[in-house]
Amino acid sequence: MRIMVMGAGVIGVTTAYYLAKAGHEVTILDRQPGSGLETSFSNAGEISPGYASPWAGPGVPLKAVRWMMDKYGPLVVRPQWDPAMWRWMLQMLRNCTSARYALNKSRMVGIAEYSRDCLRALRQEEGLAYDERSQGTLQLFRKQSQLDAIGGDIEILRQYGVPYEVLDRNGCVRAEPGLARAREPFVGGLRLPDDETGDCYMFTERLEKIAAGLGVKTIYGATITSIDVTGGRVAQVSTNKGVFVADKYVVALGSFSPLLLRPLGIDIPVYPVKGYSLTVPIVDESGAPQSTVMDETYKVAITRLGERIRVGGTAEVGGYHITLRPDRRAPLDRSLGDLFPHGGDASRAKLWSGLRPMTPDGPPVIGPTHLDNLVLNTGHGTLGWTMACGAGRVVADLIGGIKPEIAVDGLSIERYAHS
Repeated sequence: MRIMVMGAGVIGVTTAYYLAKAGHEVTILDRQPGSGLETSFSNAGEISPGYASPWAGPGVPLKAVRWMMDKYGPLVVRPQWDPAMWRWMLQMLRNCTSARYALNKSRMVGIAEYSRDCLRALRQEEGLAYDERSQGTLQLFRKQSQLDAIGGDIEILRQYGVPYEVLDRNGCVRAEPGLARAREPFVGGLRLPDDETGDCYMFTERLEKIAAGLGVKTIYGATITSIDVTGGRVAQVSTNKGVFVADKYVVALGSFSPLLLRPLGIDIPVYPVKGYSLTVPIVDESGAPQSTVMDETYKVAITRLGERIRVGGTAEVGGYHITLRPDRRAPLDRSLGDLFPHGGDASRAKLWSGLRPMTPDGPPVIGPTHLDNLVLNTGHGTLGWTMACGAGRVVADLIGGIKPEIAVDGLSIERYAHS
């Protein structure tokens, strides 16, 4: 079957790989000059199924107000004359209940756990290296109230059989020795030992080359102008490089997916939320993280990638702008300076920003549409790297008429039918 994948980020490339492994003839379209050059380029580097959680949850609206008033807070909202933005925010507020949080988290953990298993199998089969480590994630709590509030998350981890450890301060230092030199106090943490880390861009670029060896053709510099429909099916995709035709089409365009889908009558509530990262060279091994430390107070992930530290976080809601705002670097600098003050040389840090394709409830949008040859794989938010392999495998199975190995009903666009 001829299949066209729109998007060459980590989601699009993993989807193309699994489709090619299944014997399909695959073409990828992307506007960039290479793979993984947008949201996948410099993300936080964490592969954290156990940390897969919706942003919408009990108490979040009040926290959001406090965060927006704090110079170092993780959230900034820049109001736009954009109905999609306001609708997305209202839908997110409706998901800030205990019941919806538990349901949405269970859907996210399921696909994330499956994805990690797929990644491990792919890595072994292809011998793929990408500065990977398998030393877990440590969610670090500066306040006792944060530690006391993890009961609901632990219940879901137990439900899915996800290993975890609740640690006191000394236990956190044993897991991450560099924290012994932290400048600010912390009380404990939740460690997820099965989580991993790795350079998402390096993975995407190298997997694209492996996919090419399987016959995948990638057309770069191709800006998609429209998805053209005839008789309830996609007939072709129009670009600045011409018109392309396939038997099946996959939309894996991240935050830009809704812009092309709305004219087709497919209205998915995916909205861009800008995140920032710093990449810092390590200068003191003993003061650097060994894996990922998630600073719960500032919602910042500090991750070891080879001889670099990747510091990722902040959420800026305000449209499709990727302008680097120096003031949004402050929470990243503060978190790194508080917890690993001697590990890296922040004066040589590289600042980056990218758009995360967020859904208001948390889970991605994976599966068929009312157009019988169009499939979605988008809306993974901050967890595209975590969910990529599992999402790609699920889409390949669905297109091939194979029942996926995990339940995927709650991931489809149908969950928004009555929202």
